[in-house]
Amino acid sequence: MRLLACSASAAVRAGAYVREVMRSGELGIVIKGHNDLQTQADRGAQRLITANLRAAFPGLTVIGEEEEDPAAAPLGPDEIVEPLDEVLQQCHRCPEKVQNVRPEDLTVWVDPLDGTSEFADNLLDNVTVLIGVALEGQAVAGVVYQPYYRYLTDPSQAGRLVWGLDGLGIFGMGSDSRRPLPTGRVVVTTRSHDSDTVTAAVTACGPTQTLRVGGCGHKVLLLLERRAHVYIFASAGCKKWDTCAPEALLRAAGGRLTDIFGRQLRYDPGVERPNNRGVLAAMRVEDHQRCVEAIPEDVRQKLQGPKQS
Repeated sequence: MRLLACSASAAVRAGAYVREVMRSGELGIVIKGHNDLQTQADRGAQRLITANLRAAFPGLTVIGEEEEDPAAAPLGPDEIVEPLDEVLQQCHRCPEKVQNVRPEDLTVWVDPLDGTSEFADNLLDNVTVLIGVALEGQAVAGVVYQPYYRYLTDPSQAGRLVWGLDGLGIFGMGSDSRRPLPTGRVVVTTRSHDSDTVTAAVTACGPTQTLRVGGCGHKVLLLLERRAHVYIFASAGCKKWDTCAPEALLRAAGGRLTDIFGRQLRYDPGVERPNNRGVLAAMRVEDHQRCVEAIPEDVRQKLQGPKQS
């Protein structure tokens, strides 16, 4: 619970830094690969998160998306975060299975700015900060922070923090998590990494509407908000730091996130970073199973990949 509380505070602080970079107009974009960007916001936000968590929890394994700068300056006084009281107040409800874990038992996966391409394209509602916590290779806790939550309709909004723990539940969704699901079948998928395989998998699930947006965190929030039924990404482009926090939130809310074969993802420190068999997620188990069964055989063959997802 202390780690989750520190992660929540670190995500909020990192989100504030992301907004500072955007306001400055100096994004410092670096092209890492095809459709794979990095900005100053990614680099600075990751430094804030990883340095805070490592300082508070010696022995903790923290894995971030971006390469770390060994010459990075130590955190200043205004960059050090304290555990978030909102989380600590739930300590008495901590599930038994995680009550006695040690920092060395855990692996934290950090995506300091999920949706970097959207950030660069000024599609800011797609942007999230992701911190996921894994125990024995399973996603058990997560923090998703939206720096620009409702920024188009309410500019005074300072962002939204959503956090959760498997066995405890999710917090921060408010009334969004209580709306009825839309009629038909709404599928959410990638905005900028489309392919024949992705399209075939989406089509096979029979969507009445397809939402194409950026960021794994944003897509899973659409599931949690009951704006979509299923998230499908039949490609190897998604990484463990993209899915750990969102999967933990879905698990805490009773949903599922797996590869497209319905097999659980692993988050051990030595696991391969790409989710080689794609991602399939849903709030309702029956929606998840229906889409797993609908994935075409040629898509399955293309995504067989190595044994470990």
